[in-house]
Amino acid sequence: MAAPVPSLLRQELERLAESDQRIDGRGRWDRREVQLEVDILYNAEGSAKVTWGDTVVYAGVKFELRTPWPDRPTQGSLMCGAELRPVAHRKYEPGPPSPQSIELGRVVDRGIRESGCIDMEALCIVPGEKVWGVMIDIHVLSDGGNIFDACGLAAIAALRTAVVPAERFDVGEDHVLAVKGTPVMASFQRVGGRFVYDPSEDEETGGEERIHITLGDEEHLHSLQKGLKGAFTPAEFAEILEVARTHCGELRELVSSMEGN
Repeated sequence: MAAPVPSLLRQELERLAESDQRIDGRGRWDRREVQLEVDILYNAEGSAKVTWGDTVVYAGVKFELRTPWPDRPTQGSLMCGAELRPVAHRKYEPGPPSPQSIELGRVVDRGIRESGCIDMEALCIVPGEKVWGVMIDIHVLSDGGNIFDACGLAAIAALRTAVVPAERFDVGEDHVLAVKGTPVMASFQRVGGRFVYDPSEDEETGGEERIHITLGDEEHLHSLQKGLKGAFTPAEFAEILEVARTHCGELRELVSSMEGN
């Protein structure tokens, strides 16, 4: 009996789109309110909480000493994982990592990794023997839509406030993790035949293909990930890229304002 609901929702979204409206009253390119807090997890070397509309996520950074890969003896490592549990939304189930959580972790990881904001060579302690492994753990407490952007923002904010615990491992003095730049993600979804920014839960449920774009400090495109079936035209991509530049810039300033607080 639940099957007709997405269909009815999709019809309502299409009806609203005809007059360029959205189901929550926002404009096509409007973002919901975003709040950012840092250094909020006692046991993490860097952490952040992002409240994005009704979406709430935490990110924590931990470090470990590990042996480098044989083909990269002077490079450390970066790992990003995400947890989606039933507490976040009834659509998630307990158990091993779901395809959704794996995709979420990979999209966030790719945006950070491809930006080059972390110098892997700088994580080397003894070439071929000992390097730092950086681990980003993301937990979604409430999924009110657009968890990708919220998790991406929490991850980079946690990294930019992280302190390498060198003294605990007896390999030098504690120091701030060197992070060059602030890559930020912007997500779009086709709803009612046209793309909108920062999709809500209802828009994700009744929408079609989605696009995740990660931009760096100088608006360089570091990653582009497409989800679900469908395609976009060059004109559509040019339009959403311009919107992404504006919102990523604003969110980058938000991260910067929290540093040193």
